[in-house]
Order: sequence, then structure tokens, then C-alpha cells
Amino acid sequence: MRRQDTIVLRDLTKVFSLGLLGRKKIIAVDRVNLEIRSGEILNILGESGSGKSTIAKMVLRLLRPTKGEILFNNTNIWRMTKWKDIKEYYRRVQGVFQDPYSSFNPRRRVLDVLYDTLYNYFPEYREDKVSAKKYIAEALESVGLNINDIEGKYSHQLSGGQLQRASIARALLPKPSFIVADEPVSMVDASTRIDILNIFIDLKEEYGVSPIIIGHDYSLAYYASDRIVVLYKGQIVEEGPPEVLEDPAHPYTRLLKESVPLIDRKWSKKLEYSIGDIEVSRRGKGCIFADRCPFKKPICEQKEPPVINLGKSKVKCWLYASK
Repeated sequence: MRRQDTIVLRDLTKVFSLGLLGRKKIIAVDRVNLEIRSGEILNILGESGSGKSTIAKMVLRLLRPTKGEILFNNTNIWRMTKWKDIKEYYRRVQGVFQDPYSSFNPRRRVLDVLYDTLYNYFPEYREDKVSAKKYIAEALESVGLNINDIEGKYSHQLSGGQLQRASIARALLPKPSFIVADEPVSMVDASTRIDILNIFIDLKEEYGVSPIIIGHDYSLAYYASDRIVVLYKGQIVEEGPPEVLEDPAHPYTRLLKESVPLIDRKWSKKLEYSIGDIEVSRRGKGCIFADRCPFKKPICEQKEPPVINLGKSKVKCWLYASK
């Protein structure tokens, strides 16, 4: 039986300093609390600038949090000091990025990069080339690629869809528990997007890998997820199973749903993207969505809303505070 791993985000916060002297402080991720469990597909959904990719970078140890912590099996990943512990974390938590072409060195053959990844985590394969090739071939086959189709080729000789599949195969080689996929389908053809998402579904069901998918597409999030987290200006405003997208509770999630175009009708409402960031001095002074909310009440501009458990979902909104 595959071991059960967990990633816990506890009051995770990232503040960026802007300006010539760095005096302006902007909150990209604001006190996010989230438990990510093995055996599920988690989709973090939100518009551009909501903090999704910043969370992904912090989970992948590419960006250090300003405050809060990320716990992997109860160990703070930013307090790991021994390289063997850090390497073991990277083995269990792999990343797949938005642009597959930037993920591969254009001066090296794609297959050579895969071999290097395998040898890095399992050096014993250096002495057994036949087994190494079989191992890589199986990983490629699991994402719909044949090793003969990429052998001897560089990244520019593959399509975006093929290269993204190769990226996922490379992430599979260390036998991870989690794959953090940051906008994995945004730069591939529309016809390929469902195929890529189906790969993530298969990886969970057949290999026990838990994808954490970062995205902004409402319909794709509904298609491939067991749980959905909706972010707005760095805060989680709604969390629950994919069914919450059919009947969302938070006004922002409703706005996202209404902005999705359908074949038989025009937009019922055009999504207006938020303008400006949240400065540290404004934290906690009202709801972050108050300036765009059609259901705004006086308290929404005065006090930060609590997180309300509605049973099917959790929502951060004053509309449900008395229920």
C-alpha cells in the first residue's frame, strides 16, 4: 500500500516589496490554511494575480514564505537543513510548469534529460542501462508517449502537447506523492487540454499520485478535481468538492461561473478583473471582495469576514455569518 503523505499550509503568507526602496508592501498570499491529502486531485482556481502560482512556488521550495509554514508530514520544509531531507522532499513533491519549452534545456536531447532525472534519484540505474530504458519507457507510456517517438529529439522538435507529456513523465520518474502542476494546459492546443487532464486523473487512480493543479479555467477545474479551492487576492474565499461550482456560495465564485461563455447564449455577466493589490496596511479592514460584491453590507467594509462551514463547502463571507 502506498504511504499517505500530507502537505499542510498554515497561515501561509507572502509579501513582496515594491518601489525603489521597497517601502510598498504588497500581499500576494494572505494567511492561507489548507491541508492537501494523498489520494485526491486538488484544483486551486482563481483569476490572474490571485496568488495561485505564488503558492505553487512556495510549496515547491522555489520561493520562501514571508510568514507561516508549509508542513510535509509534520515537518516544516523551510527548516530542512540536510540535503538528503531536501532531496527526499523534492522526490516526493515534483513540479510541472506552464511552459514545457522552458522546462527542458534546448541544447540537450529530451531523453537525456529524463535519464539524468532518473540517475539523480536512483543512481543504481546507471549500472543497468536496460532497466533504466524500460523504466523511462513505462513512464512515457503512462502519459501517452512512445520512447521511440522522442529518442534523439530536442525540445523544439516536439509539439507543445508532446513536451508537456514528457514533463509529466519526468515528474513521475522519482515516484512522487504529489505533482504541483502550475497552469499545465494553458500553452497547449485546446484539443490536447482534456488529454492532459485525463493523464492527471489516471495518475491518481493508477499510481496513487496526487496532482495539485493551478488554473483559472472554471470548466477544466470542474472536470478534473476532487476538491476545489477558490482564491481571490491571496485569500481562500471558497473551498469544497467540484459540485460547489454548480451552485457556488461566495459572490466571487458566482461571478466566475457567470463569466463562462456558453454555446447557446452570450455571457450573462462579463468578469471585470480586479485592479490593484492588497497592501499590508489594508489587511483585515473589511472583505477583500467588498468593492466588487453586489451583495455588500456595511459590515463588509468594516470587518474581515469569518470562514463559515456550510456543510458542502467552506466560504469566507458575511452573507452566511448568521446561518
